[in-house]
Amino acid sequence: MTETPLQRESVLTIFQKGAPGRRAFQCPTVDVPAVEPDQLLPARFRRTEPPRLPEVSEPEIVRHYVAISKRNFDLDSGFYPLGSCTMKHNPRLHERVAALAGHARLHPLQDPERAQGALELMWNLQGALAEISGLPHVSLQPSAGSHGELAGVLLTRAYHEDRGETRRKVLTPDTAHGTNPATVTMAGLEVVKVQTNADGGVDVEDLRAKADADVACLMLTNPNTLGLFDPNISEIAEIVHGVGATLYYDGANLNAVMGVSRPGDMGFDIVHFNLHKSFTQPHGGGGPGSGPIAVSERIAPFLPLPVVVRHDGTKGGDANGAAPAVVFDLDYGEGPAGSKSIGRLRGFQGNYGCFVRAYAYICSLGGDGLKDASETAVLNANYLLARLRERGIAEYLSLAYSPSRGAGGSLCMHEFVLSGGPMKRDLKIKTLDLAKRLLDFGFHPPTVYFPLLVDEALMVEPTETETKETLDAFAEAIAEILREAAEDPEIAKNAPYTTPVRRLDEVAAAKKPIIRQAL
Repeated sequence: MTETPLQRESVLTIFQKGAPGRRAFQCPTVDVPAVEPDQLLPARFRRTEPPRLPEVSEPEIVRHYVAISKRNFDLDSGFYPLGSCTMKHNPRLHERVAALAGHARLHPLQDPERAQGALELMWNLQGALAEISGLPHVSLQPSAGSHGELAGVLLTRAYHEDRGETRRKVLTPDTAHGTNPATVTMAGLEVVKVQTNADGGVDVEDLRAKADADVACLMLTNPNTLGLFDPNISEIAEIVHGVGATLYYDGANLNAVMGVSRPGDMGFDIVHFNLHKSFTQPHGGGGPGSGPIAVSERIAPFLPLPVVVRHDGTKGGDANGAAPAVVFDLDYGEGPAGSKSIGRLRGFQGNYGCFVRAYAYICSLGGDGLKDASETAVLNANYLLARLRERGIAEYLSLAYSPSRGAGGSLCMHEFVLSGGPMKRDLKIKTLDLAKRLLDFGFHPPTVYFPLLVDEALMVEPTETETKETLDAFAEAIAEILREAAEDPEIAKNAPYTTPVRRLDEVAAAKKPIIRQAL
């Protein structure tokens, strides 16, 4: 743990730097006819005085943004074990592929005839995601996991309405991601919570009691947010389908099972993928993301349009057998099936750069590689959990749920959730204090206080891209913080000490954010 001058030096905003008359940019000579401002913008919308913009030189502005970038914690800087967020390494090869001119400079309005390579990539990605999910039809349109969720619920609603049914309830486990109930509400439906059993899975009896003819679907993550695979998934699917509802798979935790098991084989009707999590599209800071959906045959007629299609070799060809000009195309569903579509979810086909990176990831690993990635993610999580126990940490940070079934007993999948309740009681520090103190040891904290049903929750996901040495160092850092707290809990309570700013009022920051600079 080393404190650097850069971390603790006082910082000036870009508005506090510079001096009148300094410039970092020279405007080119105007080469179009001059137009009076009144012709372009009504006077009521124009400023009465110039904006108070910073006046800085080019070296000043470059140094300012480089200094800010060095203050950021990112995956290139260190371990980032955010539970359920899958912050894993993004191979640079995939970044280079996405930056190729044919990808990066492709205009969204390009005619399909001149975008055959992009459409072929999207077609192949759809096929790969269909195979991974075990469901035959894929739409790449949704822009994020939450957007994929919304698409899934809208598809479910359209499916039931097409059958002449108006179903209002959507079942979500009490361990669900917060986006699940938010999505249900946005779709105009009602959230019904399903309880968790003693083993950390869905309470089957509670599910059975709440599954009735008014239920549209069950939204489920498997493995769930406790890092546990539900052994009752076949029975759960049978109960849901038994009342005519659909089964929706939240793909947030696909990183644990891709290449090993397929949601479609478990009985799911709709799956969303997080390309920005499981398939190494960089994320954080709000995007970009990508949340494609895969669906079963009965849901396919309602998919968003247009969809990427492959022609049989006739469109654009001639009678002499010349190769067709267009093999891959966009189908806007003018036929009867198109009338059932839920329509567009966004202006274009999705975040294309995410598609390129995800497809490069799948091609570079192959089926065996995807399976190996999942198995390594599970191995790393269980290794780290064992190391934490070995360091005597389980006394203060206990495993939230420990399944009683099978020889696996206390094993997890790709992540695990600890309860800091004993730590709070015996050492007088909270999970938030531990998280803040980890920053001083050079580690980004895991997810805290989620799932909500776990007291003082700490949710850890090491991913498959971290080394044994990194996991050992993380376990030792937590052990050291707990030893330190046993002697003086005030150290953790006042952490962090080496970051650019100390502990903030997070409630005030959320409720009263200052997001604009007065100009």
